[in-house]
Amino acid sequence: MGLRFLLALFLVLIVLGHEAQGALLPQTEPFASPTLLVQVQESLSTYWDTAKAAAQGLYEKTYLPSVDEKLRDMYSKGSAAITTYAGIFTDQLLTMLKGD
Repeated sequence: MGLRFLLALFLVLIVLGHEAQGALLPQTEPFASPTLLVQVQESLSTYWDTAKAAAQGLYEKTYLPSVDEKLRDMYSKGSAAITTYAGIFTDQLLTMLKGD
């Protein structure tokens, strides 16, 4: 999500910058930046698709079901332990602040 958000933000800023520059230029002068914007969009789209395909290929080559199952089990046990210890810490902190 983060990379897509930054990419979308970058493209929006380019469009807004283009609109701001277009408003400052005289109306008689032709403005050739839409072709530059299209080229940047196509280039970024190509890079994104290439990176996505490479990551997908690497994932498919290295995917091991047994490792995936072990990682899921470790995550569930670890998150359960963290939840337990966070509850104990919160309880101790509240007890200290209350002064019982």
